[in-house]
Amino acid sequence: MGLEKYQELDPELEALAQAVIGAAIEVHRQLGPGFLESVYEKALSIELSSRNIPHACQHPTQVCYRGAVVGEGRIDILVAERLILELKCIDRFEPIHEATVISYLKATNLNLGLLINFRKPRLVDGLKRVVYTPQSPSRTSRPSPLRGESNE
Repeated sequence: MGLEKYQELDPELEALAQAVIGAAIEVHRQLGPGFLESVYEKALSIELSSRNIPHACQHPTQVCYRGAVVGEGRIDILVAERLILELKCIDRFEPIHEATVISYLKATNLNLGLLINFRKPRLVDGLKRVVYTPQSPSRTSRPSPLRGESNE
């Protein structure tokens, strides 16, 4: 998983992530690289089920703005309603892949996602943890007046 900064989360979530990584490694060990993402998604779903790890494939999620739904997305696999998995079969991760996971984490109010790239010869070289910690607002929720407007 490289030398990226490791941020520890609650022990149950960490244990869940490790169990999922173990399942993904087993799928990769059995299938190897080279298939489509959908093949790995189905195989990983079977492996998670065999390990009694609750999950949902292609889980719909909504994007809200000021209380209104403005968009929708699909999470590849949502594990135990706590962990987002984004599966890839690509040469290397690009910034957009991490941004996608962060967007899903924001939309679901979750803290941890795993990017898993099944194209790598060694799956451990295709794993990336994505941690999202909501930022506290630096100012009050009331917008400041625009230049030239009064506060009355």
